[in-house]
Amino acid sequence: MPKIVDHQKQREKIAAAAWEVIRTKGMDQASIRNIAKQSGFSVGSIRHYFPSQASLLTFAMNLVSERVNERIHSMSFEGEPFKVMKEFLLQFLPTTKEKEVEMEVWMAFIIKSLSDDSLKEASDEVYKGIKFGAASVIDALKKLKLLRDNLDEEYEVERLFALLDGLALHAILQKTEFSTEKLEGIIEQHLKSLCK
Repeated sequence: MPKIVDHQKQREKIAAAAWEVIRTKGMDQASIRNIAKQSGFSVGSIRHYFPSQASLLTFAMNLVSERVNERIHSMSFEGEPFKVMKEFLLQFLPTTKEKEVEMEVWMAFIIKSLSDDSLKEASDEVYKGIKFGAASVIDALKKLKLLRDNLDEEYEVERLFALLDGLALHAILQKTEFSTEKLEGIIEQHLKSLCK
């Protein structure tokens, strides 16, 4: 009986190897050959799944956002609204080893997307997703009648979006300065500043 191969899992294994190469050796070393060496796949096998380096890198980049989305979709969204929103926002920050890896790789992709149009679209989509997450929190606070009166909602979406983006960057670049507790505290304080 022929062996059944889960092609999606194989692609994800290759993408995980790409992440590791990017994290340990840098984006400029993320060649098909180096990724093949890291993954244990042959160059030919990788080319079977990804006809070009650009398609592999785009898949690896999209996998970061898929992992974030999976975590968000696995949340129950039940309980005290303030805590739920805090937990939701923390999904975008490197508060665990897994999320730290994702964020390091994501930052490398963002820099690469500035000079590589093949990654620009995926980068823009993720940023739209994070901004949508910020907008969802502001909207939820408003619907729950927790949002302070007379706030400029569009401005607050941009401010929350910038806070998430800035915290993620600082937490990667200054790991010793930004513990999980500190990130949680900043998010909690910001949420409190939005509430009545």
